[in-house]
Amino acid sequence: MSKILVVYATTDGHTAKVAREIGVRLRDCGADARVMIASRDLEGPEEYDGVIVAASVHAGRYQANVRRWIERHGSALGKLPSAFVSVCLMVRDPKAAPKLAALMSGFLDSCHWTPSTAKPVAGALRYTRYGWLKRWIMKRIAARTGGDTDTSRDHEYTDWDDLQRFTTGFCRAVEARRPALQEVA
Repeated sequence: MSKILVVYATTDGHTAKVAREIGVRLRDCGADARVMIASRDLEGPEEYDGVIVAASVHAGRYQANVRRWIERHGSALGKLPSAFVSVCLMVRDPKAAPKLAALMSGFLDSCHWTPSTAKPVAGALRYTRYGWLKRWIMKRIAARTGGDTDTSRDHEYTDWDDLQRFTTGFCRAVEARRPALQEVA
């Protein structure tokens, strides 16, 4: 059984939901998955067979606690199968793909980390959790980009089936790298 660490940071809670779902899917695949929020005290990945790091984009940046965790454990991350999951509303707009790719690449380069794979995942508009100013700003952005502007409820854009396929594929790739156990005669 592979041991896989899922590290995440969240601002409005959707990336936490994505990380928990990744954990569920990894367990369904047969892995021993641990889902943890990035913090100063969070252990490194040395005891794991693989790592998935999830963070969301807000105002063109990822959370600082994820950056610090990656920078602190970069050498260990480089020795393991790893994935970066970028949760962002830009995923919904095909015209924004180059901008999102540049944002992801810039972040990873600045952290000196080259994950085995990177996965953009559509986020959510969590209007009911925003303060009045953020709600107003997000509604204006959504109106310009064709998003939902009904602020009386939240809107999720995550393709959960696609996330499940990605997670299952990652789990299988980690398992394939594990040395086969020798039968004792």
